[in-house]
Amino acid sequence: MDSSYNLTIFSIFMIEDRWLSVDEISAYLGVKRDTIHKWISEKAMPAHRIGRLSKFKKDEVDGWVKVGGVSDNKKEAVEK
Repeated sequence: MDSSYNLTIFSIFMIEDRWLSVDEISAYLGVKRDTIHKWISEKAMPAHRIGRLSKFKKDEVDGWVKVGGVSDNKKEAVEK
């Protein structure tokens, strides 16, 4: 394989694994920015502070959603 192919594969991986902003994660989940901030403070949504900014890893947020992080009743979320 040529080096341009390897660079393209690497670039795709880096885009998928990059840190997401509040705007990006809210668009991904289909909720408002304020909801994201509320989930960080009240529902332990996985977020990392970088200075004054909150940043997210998509796989961490996906895992949090799957175990019922958004749900008021975590047992109900796991059973579904």
